[in-house]
Amino acid sequence: MRKTMGVLATAFLITHFSLLFSCSTIDCPLNHNVATRFQLMKPDGNPDTLLTDTMWVLTTRMDGTDTLLLNRLCGNNATGFSLPISHILPEDAFLVLMRKEGQTEGYYYDSIIVKKEDTEHFESVDCQPSFFHKITGVRCKEHFIDSVVINNPDVNYDTKTPAHIRLYLNPDF
Repeated sequence: MRKTMGVLATAFLITHFSLLFSCSTIDCPLNHNVATRFQLMKPDGNPDTLLTDTMWVLTTRMDGTDTLLLNRLCGNNATGFSLPISHILPEDAFLVLMRKEGQTEGYYYDSIIVKKEDTEHFESVDCQPSFFHKITGVRCKEHFIDSVVINNPDVNYDTKTPAHIRLYLNPDF
């Protein structure tokens, strides 16, 4: 009986200390979403809103099908938006559709192409892997978007950094 109690006590202590010292002190981020943040700007450098206009953003998946990323952005509070960024392709292409107030058919369209370098980000074996990105170039077709400018090239899951890309809408649109 004493031998059994000694074995159980030893097993308990080993288990207890194993669990105590095997816990990681790394706090994994709760939000692993890595997205590019866009800010709408007026030509004078002040933030812009869509007011009564409506914007949609689409992209093409790897299998060739289209997917809607942003649905009906509009209003006085529509000063920017976030879009996911791929870690497979060297460039992400977004089709941007705009409909003016009162317009019932058709869309104005433009496209934004974001060129980037992908970097695998590792925090701990306990954490899910993620990719960070460095934006190296951005361009648009200049239909209703007048210009696009890189504001902050480092894309990660820190949501407190400034917008990554500024979109200057054509004032004549």
